[in-house]
Amino acid sequence: MAVDKVLAFVELELRRLRHDPTEVFTRAVQPALWIGVFGTVMSRVRAIPTGSVDYLTFIAPGVLMQSTSFIAIAYGIMLVWERDSGILKRVLTLPVNRFLIVLGRSLSGATRALSQLFVVLLIALPLGARLNVNPLALCLAALAVYVCSTGLTALSIIMASAMKTRERFMGIIQAITMPLFFTSNALYPVEFMPQPLQYVSLFNPLTYTIQALRASLIYCDYWSTLANTGILATFSLAMLLAATAALPRIIE
Repeated sequence: MAVDKVLAFVELELRRLRHDPTEVFTRAVQPALWIGVFGTVMSRVRAIPTGSVDYLTFIAPGVLMQSTSFIAIAYGIMLVWERDSGILKRVLTLPVNRFLIVLGRSLSGATRALSQLFVVLLIALPLGARLNVNPLALCLAALAVYVCSTGLTALSIIMASAMKTRERFMGIIQAITMPLFFTSNALYPVEFMPQPLQYVSLFNPLTYTIQALRASLIYCDYWSTLANTGILATFSLAMLLAATAALPRIIE
């Protein structure tokens, strides 16, 4: 069955995480600094109006998405390594539809990224972030992160199809991750940006993911979370189709 083939890729990723859990903890350092240092300092400065919530609470969903998006976008470097070692060529010769291969690998990257949701919550809550962590809110937040991370991982596959070396791929990652972060509403409301950047933020998937996370984890506006997740699903589907078309180039 098609579902079994897709889940096989996800299971492989979970096995990798189980055998090497240190990555989860090392990736916690950066969000801990953003929330513990930057968030705490800016809460005292009170330079950025955030409505009825304090800045530490406001920034927590943004830092969460920054952490997960980096993991998802960096996933393609594994494909570059698999291509160099010959593993990917064997995968592509399997009697499996290429869209299912891309979907399975994208869900694998999203699964790896999703682990950061719980890591960031474990950091933010003790520091004083007032987040809503009831089961429904957490499930909707996880859904938004998972859908967006699937699309970002597919974007990473597209980049891996075009990059011939790991060094070049790492350079591209650094060139796009921080612009995505700073042109979203992760650190400040979109209304604070210059008008041209506000237009850019409309095409940034992180903007909609962070809106979905704030709606569920702060404002308990679950319909808004679902509406933003629907936009993210459109983005992810487009990336999956583009990655399916680009995948054959990765072994050329």
